[in-house]
Amino acid sequence: MVTTHVRFRGMELLTAYYRNPSVKLRNQIVQLNIGLVRATAHRVSRQCAEPYEDLEQIGFLGLIRAIERFNPHQGCAFSSFAIPYIRGAMLHFLRDNGSLVKMPRRWQELQQEGQKVRKTLTAMLGRLPKDAEIAQAMKLSLKEWQAVKLATQNRSPISLDATIEQTPDCSLTLGDMLPDEYNEVLRYREEERQQLQGAMSQLEKKTQSAIEGVFLRGLPRQEVAQQIGVSPITVSRYVQRGVHELVALLQPQQSERLAS
Repeated sequence: MVTTHVRFRGMELLTAYYRNPSVKLRNQIVQLNIGLVRATAHRVSRQCAEPYEDLEQIGFLGLIRAIERFNPHQGCAFSSFAIPYIRGAMLHFLRDNGSLVKMPRRWQELQQEGQKVRKTLTAMLGRLPKDAEIAQAMKLSLKEWQAVKLATQNRSPISLDATIEQTPDCSLTLGDMLPDEYNEVLRYREEERQQLQGAMSQLEKKTQSAIEGVFLRGLPRQEVAQQIGVSPITVSRYVQRGVHELVALLQPQQSERLAS
C-alpha cells in the first residue's frame, strides 16, 4: 500500500514538474526514486570492476535525464521509463572508463608483468615464448599463468553478432539469445495500464473524472472542478478518496503478480 501511495505521489510531482520545471520539484522526484538507481547500480556493479558508489552517482545523472524527458500524459509508469536511462548512463560510463568484467588485482599485475616477460623472452629466443616458459620466468605454475591469460581474454567484450550456432538454413547469433528488454518493458507497461484502467472503471464517475483530470491530463484542480461541476476542494476530496480506493483495488493484483 505504501508503494502505491508513493507511486501516486511521484506521478503528482512529475505532472507538476512537466507543467513548471524547478530544481526543488526535481530533487523531490529524485528522492522518491533513489531505489531505482541503487538497485540498478547493484546489478551492474556485480558485472564490472567499477565501484558501486561511482555507478550510483552516474545513475543519478541518468535519473535526472529521465525526469527531464518524461511526459506524464503518455500513460506509462515512470520506473519503466527511467530504468533504461539510468542503466544506459552506467553502461556509457563503463564503455568510456571501465572494464566489463571484474579481475583480481593480483591477476591484473601478473598480466602486466607477463607482457613484459613475453617481450623479453621473444627478444632472447627469437620466437614467441610458450606459456610454460613465461610461467617459469615469472615463477608461477603453468596453471596459474593460463588462468591469468583466460581472465584477460574474458575482459574483452564479445560481439553480439558472433555466431554461436550454424545450420544450413540460418545462423544463430549471441544477440538472438539475449532477452529483448525493450519488449519486456512494453509488456510490463501494458499490464500496468490494463490494471489501472480496470481499477479506474470501478470508481464513481466524478471520482474517476477528478483523477483523470488531475493525474492523467495534468489539469489544475480549479479547471477540473469547472468541468465536473464541483468546487476545487471537492475535487481534492475526490482525488484523495479515489487514490485510497485504487490502492485497495490494485494491491491484490500486485500481490498475485509477485507470487506468479
